[in-house]
Amino acid sequence: MLLQFDRLASDRTDRVGVEIHSLIIAGWAGRDAAAIEHHIEELAALGIPRPSTTPLYHRVAAQTLTQESRLTVLGPDSSGEVEPVIVAMAAGLWVGIGSDHTDRKAEASGIALSKQLCGKPVGSRLWSYNDVEGHWDELVLRSWATIEGKRVLYQESPVSSLRTPRDLIRRYTGSATLPAGTLMFCGTPGAIGGIRPGMRFDMELSDPVLGRKLTHAYDIDVLPVVS
Repeated sequence: MLLQFDRLASDRTDRVGVEIHSLIIAGWAGRDAAAIEHHIEELAALGIPRPSTTPLYHRVAAQTLTQESRLTVLGPDSSGEVEPVIVAMAAGLWVGIGSDHTDRKAEASGIALSKQLCGKPVGSRLWSYNDVEGHWDELVLRSWATIEGKRVLYQESPVSSLRTPRDLIRRYTGSATLPAGTLMFCGTPGAIGGIRPGMRFDMELSDPVLGRKLTHAYDIDVLPVVS
């Protein structure tokens, strides 16, 4: 899957095309056991079974990645969740933002299946991981969902609630990095008021130390389920 990114680093700014051949979604990636349990209970309320282990890594088709401003889904039971993403290139690791948009009804039948059914939106701007690793815990994730015509704050949490990308990578690969061409979703905080669908999803990763943000948004088009 070819994605286009604007890369921002202390020593460069450029635009590159990156062929992503491996997509990994790290689930239940929280550092705090209570926070992990809260997210598991959120999903359990929707009938989704508990994970066998945490964190849990899902391999997903890279073709599900999208940078479009609209996402088409089947049925009214899907929702987004903001996550930091890591993009591995020959030039090192880069930080972006994405949404693990998931069909919650299908998730109740099987998490691995549900991960394959919806597109995975990602933003078009990246920061060098080297530029933020030293103050990683200061970064803040936020998302807003438009529900019944009203834009509401849906998620808000410092990334310190999640395992660091380096930790997730080591647990997955046994080394400090990922093969070039790999994109990893790095976990999500709980939803304020519980998981629920909306018609638009806005998200940001804020860096208060360097005074900047990564943002992305997409509208959700729902196809009817016809039997």
